Amino acid sequence: MATILQLIQSACAEMGLAVPALVVGNTNTDTVQMLALANAQGQELQREFNWQHLNKEYRFTAQFLVTTGTVTSGSAVITGIPSTTGLDTNYMVTGSGANQDTFISSVDSATQITMTQGASASGIVTVNFCKVLYSLPSDYSQKVDNTDWDKSRHWRMIGPVTPDSWQFLKSGFTATGPRVHYRLRQNKFEIWPPLTTADYLGFEYISNGWVESAAGVAKSAFSVDTDTCVYPDRLMITGIKRKYFEVKGLDPSAHTRDYSLQLELAK
Repeated sequence: MATILQLIQSACAEMGLAVPALVVGNTNTDTVQMLALANAQGQELQREFNWQHLNKEYRFTAQFLVTTGTVTSGSAVITGIPSTTGLDTNYMVTGSGANQDTFISSVDSATQITMTQGASASGIVTVNFCKVLYSLPSDYSQKVDNTDWDKSRHWRMIGPVTPDSWQFLKSGFTATGPRVHYRLRQNKFEIWPPLTTADYLGFEYISNGWVESAAGVAKSAFSVDTDTCVYPDRLMITGIKRKYFEVKGLDPSAHTRDYSLQLELAK
Protein backbone atom coordinates (compact mmCIF):
# COMPACT_ATOMS: atom_id res chain seq x y z
CA MET A 1 0.00 0.00 0.00
CA ALA A 2 1.24 3.47 -0.87
CA THR A 3 1.65 6.10 1.83
CA ILE A 4 -0.42 9.28 1.78
CA LEU A 5 2.70 11.10 0.56
CA GLN A 6 3.04 8.70 -2.38
CA LEU A 7 -0.69 8.86 -3.19
CA ILE A 8 -0.69 12.66 -3.41
CA GLN A 9 2.61 12.69 -5.28
CA SER A 10 1.11 10.33 -7.87
CA ALA A 11 -2.08 12.38 -8.15
CA CYS A 12 -0.09 15.59 -8.63
CA ALA A 13 2.19 14.03 -11.24
CA GLU A 14 -0.78 12.74 -13.23
CA MET A 15 -2.44 16.17 -13.20
CA GLY A 16 0.75 18.01 -14.15
CA LEU A 17 1.02 19.78 -10.79
CA ALA A 18 4.12 20.41 -8.68
CA VAL A 19 4.96 17.23 -6.79
CA PRO A 20 5.38 17.92 -3.04
CA ALA A 21 8.28 16.50 -1.03
CA LEU A 22 6.07 16.28 2.04
CA VAL A 23 2.32 16.49 2.68
CA VAL A 24 1.56 16.70 6.39
CA GLY A 25 2.90 20.05 7.58
CA ASN A 26 3.24 21.44 4.05
CA THR A 27 1.91 25.01 3.86
CA ASN A 28 1.32 25.00 0.10
CA THR A 29 -2.39 25.64 -0.48
CA ASP A 30 -2.79 22.89 -3.08
CA THR A 31 -1.07 20.31 -0.88
CA VAL A 32 -3.11 21.27 2.17
CA GLN A 33 -6.25 20.97 0.07
CA MET A 34 -5.24 17.58 -1.34
CA LEU A 35 -4.64 16.18 2.13
CA ALA A 36 -8.10 17.35 3.19
CA LEU A 37 -9.62 15.86 0.01
CA ALA A 38 -7.83 12.54 0.62
CA ASN A 39 -9.25 12.37 4.14
CA ALA A 40 -12.71 13.27 2.88
CA GLN A 41 -12.41 10.58 0.19
CA GLY A 42 -11.37 7.94 2.71
CA GLN A 43 -14.14 8.81 5.14
CA GLU A 44 -16.76 8.66 2.39
CA LEU A 45 -15.47 5.29 1.22
CA GLN A 46 -15.62 3.97 4.76
CA ARG A 47 -19.40 4.52 4.72
CA GLU A 48 -19.78 3.46 1.10
CA PHE A 49 -19.33 -0.28 1.53
CA ASN A 50 -18.70 -2.97 4.16
CA TRP A 51 -15.01 -3.36 3.32
CA GLN A 52 -13.65 -6.66 4.58
CA HIS A 53 -10.54 -4.90 5.91
CA LEU A 54 -12.77 -2.87 8.24
CA ASN A 55 -14.98 -5.74 9.40
CA LYS A 56 -14.27 -6.53 13.06
CA GLU A 57 -15.82 -8.49 15.90
CA TYR A 58 -16.73 -7.11 19.31
CA ARG A 59 -17.14 -9.59 22.16
CA PHE A 60 -17.78 -9.03 25.84
CA THR A 61 -19.00 -10.90 28.91
CA ALA A 62 -22.05 -9.67 30.81
CA GLN A 63 -20.97 -8.18 34.15
CA PHE A 64 -22.91 -8.38 37.38
CA LEU A 65 -22.57 -8.42 41.16
CA VAL A 66 -24.90 -10.32 43.47
CA THR A 67 -24.42 -8.94 46.96
CA THR A 68 -26.22 -7.63 50.02
CA GLY A 69 -27.08 -4.19 51.32
CA THR A 70 -29.29 -2.31 53.72
CA VAL A 71 -32.29 -0.45 52.27
CA THR A 72 -34.95 1.77 53.78
CA SER A 73 -38.37 2.07 52.19
CA GLY A 74 -38.64 5.34 50.24
CA SER A 75 -34.88 6.00 50.41
CA ALA A 76 -32.70 5.70 47.32
CA VAL A 77 -29.55 4.92 49.35
CA ILE A 78 -28.19 1.40 49.82
CA THR A 79 -25.66 1.08 52.63
CA GLY A 80 -23.62 -1.77 54.03
CA ILE A 81 -22.56 -3.17 50.65
CA PRO A 82 -19.41 -5.32 51.14
CA SER A 83 -17.74 -3.64 48.14
CA THR A 84 -18.82 -1.24 45.39
CA THR A 85 -15.64 -1.76 43.36
CA GLY A 86 -16.35 -1.70 39.63
CA LEU A 87 -19.89 -0.38 39.92
CA ASP A 88 -21.03 2.70 37.99
CA THR A 89 -24.13 4.27 36.47
CA ASN A 90 -24.22 1.67 33.68
CA TYR A 91 -25.59 -0.86 36.18
CA MET A 92 -29.26 -1.60 36.77
CA VAL A 93 -30.40 -2.53 40.28
CA THR A 94 -32.71 -5.53 40.75
CA GLY A 95 -33.65 -7.75 43.68
CA SER A 96 -35.48 -7.23 46.97
CA GLY A 97 -36.57 -3.64 47.50
CA ALA A 98 -35.56 -2.43 44.02
CA ASN A 99 -38.37 -0.99 41.95
CA GLN A 100 -38.74 -1.56 38.20
CA ASP A 101 -36.23 0.26 35.96
CA THR A 102 -33.87 1.37 38.71
CA PHE A 103 -30.25 2.26 37.96
CA ILE A 104 -27.28 3.31 40.06
CA SER A 105 -27.38 7.10 40.23
CA SER A 106 -24.03 7.46 41.99
CA VAL A 107 -21.40 5.38 43.78
CA ASP A 108 -20.95 7.24 47.06
CA SER A 109 -18.28 5.20 48.81
CA ALA A 110 -16.75 1.76 49.09
CA THR A 111 -19.94 0.53 50.82
CA GLN A 112 -22.74 2.81 49.58
CA ILE A 113 -24.56 3.68 46.37
CA THR A 114 -27.56 5.84 45.52
CA MET A 115 -30.30 4.55 43.21
CA THR A 116 -32.40 6.50 40.73
CA GLN A 117 -35.51 5.87 42.86
CA GLY A 118 -36.40 4.91 46.40
CA ALA A 119 -36.54 1.35 47.70
CA SER A 120 -39.84 -0.48 48.19
CA ALA A 121 -38.74 -2.37 51.31
CA SER A 122 -36.58 -2.06 54.39
CA GLY A 123 -33.87 -4.26 55.87
CA ILE A 124 -30.81 -6.22 54.78
CA VAL A 125 -31.60 -7.61 51.35
CA THR A 126 -30.01 -9.41 48.41
CA VAL A 127 -29.20 -6.90 45.66
CA ASN A 128 -28.29 -7.58 42.03
CA PHE A 129 -26.19 -5.01 40.24
CA CYS A 130 -26.36 -5.89 36.53
CA LYS A 131 -24.44 -3.99 33.88
CA VAL A 132 -26.80 -3.26 30.97
CA LEU A 133 -24.93 -0.45 29.16
CA TYR A 134 -21.66 -1.35 27.43
CA SER A 135 -19.38 1.12 25.65
CA LEU A 136 -18.93 0.48 21.95
CA PRO A 137 -15.41 -0.11 20.55
CA SER A 138 -13.39 3.08 20.19
CA ASP A 139 -13.25 2.62 16.40
CA TYR A 140 -16.94 1.73 16.02
CA SER A 141 -18.72 3.11 12.96
CA GLN A 142 -21.73 0.89 12.32
CA LYS A 143 -22.98 -2.57 13.24
CA VAL A 144 -23.19 -5.38 10.72
CA ASP A 145 -26.80 -6.58 10.62
CA ASN A 146 -27.78 -10.02 11.90
CA THR A 147 -24.43 -10.75 13.58
CA ASP A 148 -25.49 -10.23 17.22
CA TRP A 149 -25.40 -13.39 19.32
CA ASP A 150 -25.60 -14.56 22.90
CA LYS A 151 -22.87 -17.16 22.44
CA SER A 152 -23.44 -18.73 25.85
CA ARG A 153 -27.08 -19.58 25.18
CA HIS A 154 -26.65 -20.10 21.41
CA TRP A 155 -29.45 -17.59 20.67
CA ARG A 156 -29.47 -14.65 18.34
CA MET A 157 -30.03 -11.45 20.29
CA ILE A 158 -33.26 -9.62 19.43
CA GLY A 159 -32.90 -6.08 18.13
CA PRO A 160 -32.35 -3.33 17.62
CA VAL A 161 -35.48 -2.83 19.72
CA THR A 162 -37.52 0.33 19.12
CA PRO A 163 -37.83 2.86 21.97
CA ASP A 164 -41.51 2.07 22.61
CA SER A 165 -40.83 -1.68 22.74
CA TRP A 166 -37.87 -1.04 25.03
CA GLN A 167 -40.02 0.85 27.50
CA PHE A 168 -42.53 -1.99 27.40
CA LEU A 169 -39.77 -4.47 28.25
CA LYS A 170 -38.50 -2.37 31.16
CA SER A 171 -41.85 -1.23 32.50
CA GLY A 172 -44.58 -3.68 31.55
CA PHE A 173 -45.78 -6.96 33.00
CA THR A 174 -43.81 -9.33 30.81
CA ALA A 175 -41.67 -12.44 31.15
CA THR A 176 -38.03 -11.85 30.29
CA GLY A 177 -37.72 -15.08 28.29
CA PRO A 178 -34.47 -16.81 27.29
CA ARG A 179 -33.35 -14.23 24.70
CA VAL A 180 -31.32 -11.08 25.18
CA HIS A 181 -32.76 -7.93 23.59
CA TYR A 182 -30.57 -4.97 22.64
CA ARG A 183 -30.53 -1.45 21.27
CA LEU A 184 -27.93 1.27 20.64
CA ARG A 185 -28.33 4.36 22.81
CA GLN A 186 -25.96 7.26 23.49
CA ASN A 187 -23.15 5.37 21.76
CA LYS A 188 -23.60 2.35 24.03
CA PHE A 189 -24.87 -1.19 23.52
CA GLU A 190 -27.81 -1.66 25.91
CA ILE A 191 -29.13 -5.10 26.81
CA TRP A 192 -32.30 -6.47 28.42
CA PRO A 193 -32.96 -8.30 30.68
CA PRO A 194 -30.39 -7.51 33.38
CA LEU A 195 -28.23 -10.64 33.52
CA THR A 196 -26.90 -12.40 36.60
CA THR A 197 -25.02 -14.93 34.48
CA ALA A 198 -21.74 -14.33 32.67
CA ASP A 199 -23.19 -14.61 29.17
CA TYR A 200 -20.69 -14.15 26.35
CA LEU A 201 -22.17 -11.64 23.88
CA GLY A 202 -20.93 -10.19 20.63
CA PHE A 203 -21.51 -8.80 17.15
CA GLU A 204 -19.61 -7.70 14.06
CA TYR A 205 -19.10 -4.05 13.19
CA ILE A 206 -17.46 -1.79 10.64
CA SER A 207 -14.44 0.07 11.96
CA ASN A 208 -13.73 3.72 11.20
CA GLY A 209 -10.01 2.93 11.27
CA TRP A 210 -9.45 3.02 7.52
CA VAL A 211 -5.96 4.55 7.95
CA GLU A 212 -3.02 2.58 9.33
CA SER A 213 0.11 4.06 10.84
CA ALA A 214 3.59 2.70 10.10
CA ALA A 215 3.33 0.88 13.44
CA GLY A 216 0.09 -0.80 12.38
CA VAL A 217 -2.24 1.33 14.52
CA ALA A 218 -5.69 2.00 13.02
CA LYS A 219 -6.68 5.66 12.61
CA SER A 220 -9.64 7.54 11.16
CA ALA A 221 -7.62 10.07 9.13
CA PHE A 222 -4.21 10.64 7.56
CA SER A 223 -2.00 12.60 9.94
CA VAL A 224 1.57 11.49 9.11
CA ASP A 225 3.24 11.17 5.70
CA THR A 226 3.94 7.46 6.32
CA ASP A 227 0.27 6.59 6.94
CA THR A 228 -1.34 4.11 4.55
CA CYS A 229 -4.99 3.12 4.07
CA VAL A 230 -7.02 -0.04 3.47
CA TYR A 231 -8.30 1.01 0.03
CA PRO A 232 -6.53 0.19 -3.25
CA ASP A 233 -3.99 2.83 -4.27
CA ARG A 234 -5.59 3.41 -7.65
CA LEU A 235 -9.00 4.02 -6.08
CA MET A 236 -7.58 6.69 -3.79
CA ILE A 237 -5.56 8.40 -6.54
CA THR A 238 -8.54 8.65 -8.91
CA GLY A 239 -10.72 9.80 -6.01
CA ILE A 240 -8.30 12.58 -5.07
CA LYS A 241 -8.10 13.75 -8.69
CA ARG A 242 -11.90 13.73 -9.05
CA LYS A 243 -12.37 15.77 -5.88
CA TYR A 244 -9.58 18.18 -6.83
CA PHE A 245 -11.23 18.95 -10.18
CA GLU A 246 -14.62 19.40 -8.46
CA VAL A 247 -13.38 21.91 -5.87
CA LYS A 248 -11.45 23.84 -8.52
CA GLY A 249 -14.60 24.21 -10.65
CA LEU A 250 -13.16 22.12 -13.49
CA ASP A 251 -14.93 19.41 -15.47
CA PRO A 252 -14.41 16.20 -13.41
CA SER A 253 -16.31 13.84 -15.75
CA ALA A 254 -13.24 11.93 -17.02
CA HIS A 255 -11.91 11.48 -13.49
CA THR A 256 -15.37 10.52 -12.26
CA ARG A 257 -15.49 7.71 -14.84
CA ASP A 258 -12.06 6.48 -13.77
CA TYR A 259 -13.03 6.65 -10.11
CA SER A 260 -16.35 4.83 -10.63
CA LEU A 261 -14.55 2.01 -12.44
CA GLN A 262 -11.95 1.68 -9.70
CA LEU A 263 -14.69 1.72 -7.04
CA GLU A 264 -16.58 -1.13 -8.69
CA LEU A 265 -13.38 -3.13 -9.09
CA ALA A 266 -12.51 -2.59 -5.43
CA LYS A 267 -15.95 -3.65 -4.28
